[in-house]
Amino acid sequence: MAATNHAQAIKQDSQEYLTTALLQLLEAHQFEDITVTQVVKRAGVSRMAFYRNFDSLEQVLIDYFTPIIETHFKAVLQQQSAELKLAALSTFFIELEATLKLADKRGFEPIVRDVFTDNIQQFYQTIDPWRSLDAIRQKYYVQFMAVGVYQIWRDWLLGGQKESLSFIHQLLANLQHHMDLAVSQPISGLKKR
Repeated sequence: MAATNHAQAIKQDSQEYLTTALLQLLEAHQFEDITVTQVVKRAGVSRMAFYRNFDSLEQVLIDYFTPIIETHFKAVLQQQSAELKLAALSTFFIELEATLKLADKRGFEPIVRDVFTDNIQQFYQTIDPWRSLDAIRQKYYVQFMAVGVYQIWRDWLLGGQKESLSFIHQLLANLQHHMDLAVSQPISGLKKR
């Protein structure tokens, strides 16, 4: 049992060293220019240790950002009203601002966006209008809202936050309201399977 615990501790340490090394390299280099060799050298571990823990450099970032973003979304989901959920979401984005700026500057923003999108899709599955939709409308509603919400927050944060936070809240609330109305309307040409 002690050997297993020791092996787990070594694996955890290796993952942390590799993640820290990649994040440090991203402070000065484009993501696409960083190699596994650079990361393992900086982390002080072997290539074998890298591939025991991760499939790729992208996986390092996915594994790093997933629990951070999931934790924030859990806080959003715990809020009772739509207004409180939106306020919690804005707090999350404001806290993510520095990371999002670095991700945009260093070329790994698609990874952050994908992790965010996965979580916001789960978020939209918890709201009332979504539950009453058929499977096809649910699919497109969630995809549209997930990408749209991310893009609005992204552009607001990276664009210098020229509009007020209350404007962004109202804009998102209006868009969601109109999207709810749009997907509840009958649509001709919907093929039944």
